[in-house]
Amino acid sequence: MPALDYLPRLPRRMDWRIGCVGAGFIMRDCHLLAYRQAGFNPVAIASRKSATAQAVAAQYGIPRVHQTYDDLLADESIEVLDVAVPPDAQPAVIREAVKQRGHVRGILAQKPLAMSFREAKECVDLCAAAGVTLAVNQNMRYDQSVRALKDILNRGWLGEPVLGTIEMRAIPHWMPWSEQLPSLSTFIMSVHHLDTFRYWFGTPDRVLASTRPDPRTRFPHSDGINLYILEYDNGCRAAAWDDVWTGPAREGSESDIYIRWRVEGTEGLARGTVGWPGWPARVPSTVDFTTRRHQGWQSPRWPQAWFPDAFVGTMAQLLCALEDGAEPEIGGRDNLETLALCAAVRAAAAEHRVTTVGEFLD
Repeated sequence: MPALDYLPRLPRRMDWRIGCVGAGFIMRDCHLLAYRQAGFNPVAIASRKSATAQAVAAQYGIPRVHQTYDDLLADESIEVLDVAVPPDAQPAVIREAVKQRGHVRGILAQKPLAMSFREAKECVDLCAAAGVTLAVNQNMRYDQSVRALKDILNRGWLGEPVLGTIEMRAIPHWMPWSEQLPSLSTFIMSVHHLDTFRYWFGTPDRVLASTRPDPRTRFPHSDGINLYILEYDNGCRAAAWDDVWTGPAREGSESDIYIRWRVEGTEGLARGTVGWPGWPARVPSTVDFTTRRHQGWQSPRWPQAWFPDAFVGTMAQLLCALEDGAEPEIGGRDNLETLALCAAVRAAAAEHRVTTVGEFLD
């Protein structure tokens, strides 16, 4: 069996000067750990709390700590910005960054790019007008099992996709900033799976969805447990159960926590697990597949894990795009359809109707 293409392509230059905006969990424990392992070059950092930035800089050997985000954005030595701030604060950082004409050549933004399509499109248009390459950190696309399946689909081993499913039974740690957002699970958790379905199968033609609050989450929210079905005119169907309750696993019962996916095609089927629920333990994701052309189950394995290794890929695809003068694999303009798909899921659930992505592309 040929080796599967599940690892990211790395840039030719490993010394791109990266400025880090934010020093919270995702930057400290994922981005910077992955960057140091890959050999990338973070040269400056800033955070809302200077002491936090100082501690993270010391941990990873980052030479400069700026007192404010504005100071970092004005640092003319920085070529690429890595933005890791809450989604409602991210557009303001991007607006300010594009004013720094000349030295900022690329921006890696968090997902979701913004909490509304309008603000996300504004960010995309501002970057385009300023000649800044914008990529979005949809890091599940670089989960090793997700990428391995994409290679299997590209090779045609499964034939025409018939049904794809993702079943998440996991308890996220909601960050304090999530309490202030108009959407909880859809834009923070389901965005991973919706973007993955787009990566595998493309943007769907119709959306059905249902949601209910999560009994464990005490602050007010409407979209907790999300169920949705994506319909494609070519006949393919995709569905996910994003269950952030999973039963009273934190309240005294035994737990049954996992993320599993499965894709069936006309020529074969593949199934996999995603290791993220095991964090902070290093749990690699897996894939198993069987087809009409392969004998028995094929079960490639690898040492890499989504957290933190996928974050090599999201930065690498931006750096490669800068070197090639091309659009990133997860470019801002393409990612607008993922934001519109999130909006379509939320509206389908709230309004009890079938929606389309096109309704939200404005």
